[in-house]
Amino acid sequence: MLVIIGYVVVCASLIGGYTGGGGHLGILFQPFEYIIIVGAAVGALVVANPLSLVKEAVAKATATLKPEPYNREFYLDLIMCFYMLTNKTRKEGLLSLEELIENPDSNPTIFTEKIVHDHHLLGFVCDNLRLIVTGIEVHQLEELMDQTMDTHHEDSHKPVGVIQTMADGLPAFGIVAAVMGVVHTMELVGAPPSVMGKAIAAALVGTFVGILLAYGFVGPVGALMATRSEMEANLYKCAQKGLLCTAKGVSPMMTAEYMRAMISSDKRPSFKELDDLLRTSKG
Repeated sequence: MLVIIGYVVVCASLIGGYTGGGGHLGILFQPFEYIIIVGAAVGALVVANPLSLVKEAVAKATATLKPEPYNREFYLDLIMCFYMLTNKTRKEGLLSLEELIENPDSNPTIFTEKIVHDHHLLGFVCDNLRLIVTGIEVHQLEELMDQTMDTHHEDSHKPVGVIQTMADGLPAFGIVAAVMGVVHTMELVGAPPSVMGKAIAAALVGTFVGILLAYGFVGPVGALMATRSEMEANLYKCAQKGLLCTAKGVSPMMTAEYMRAMISSDKRPSFKELDDLLRTSKG
């Protein structure tokens, strides 16, 4: 929603300022300039990246229109998940997790709908719980999780690079469109000044559109994608702490507190808020 609001503010500011100064919106409508800029940018994007990465970049860029997925409620669900897991292992032993690992959606109290729908996170948690059940050493588990998280973070950041590279190229394609417009204008030498003026104005629209798309639309989306990628990395660090606590046999209450400490301040629940939630789950 904030993305749409931001776009509306960008467009309203530009249109309001332009028309307020006496500009005419009609001259900005140059569809063939748009075709040159957007078409060339998309073509370069396809040439520079595998099709699978292009699809992923488009999907993640579109996802920025949706609310932020990893909010405070998601973190609370994750903390409660590990609180219940560690509580279960203390009462029934690690082997009691086997059935839950194979069918995580069989117990919505532990693996809530939000966690189950995040297939990457669910796979990360279940795969490492399997290793814990098999008796892996804690230091080996931590090293393996670090490697997995590094690889996942690199993969999740690749679509960001795709969008940011596209944003970097848009001003250049705007200049290309403008130059082509100037070339066309040169063909009109000898025409009335009014005709020449419109042709030059149309050519300059290309530069304007290229810069606007880069810094007003595509670039901010790339920046938001990068921010969300970092948020996802923080979520995995929180899950890693819960898994390590499970492997070490840390108490459920301390596991929840360790995980709470991993959450960024803007999403971190207070000690009382978490304590009340845990007491409610007990009772």
